Amino acid sequence: MVVGAPVVYTLTSCPTCELLREEWGRLGIHFEERRVDESQQWLDEALKYSDAVPIIVYPDGKVQVGFGGEVG
Repeated sequence: MVVGAPVVYTLTSCPTCELLREEWGRLGIHFEERRVDESQQWLDEALKYSDAVPIIVYPDGKVQVGFGGEVG
């Protein structure tokens, strides 16, 4: 967990999630990834925001669903 970093809810086999992982990795953007297909707790958390991934929750509380204009 990176303090002050966005939390990103993803799926392992989501092309849009993979795009986010690749782009943010290339840009050096640190984030905490929570793969909802690997944890019921993380799935329950994600569903409070949306039923589509990726879901980005920024430290200031702002929530963004999707990445690069796409939702997985």
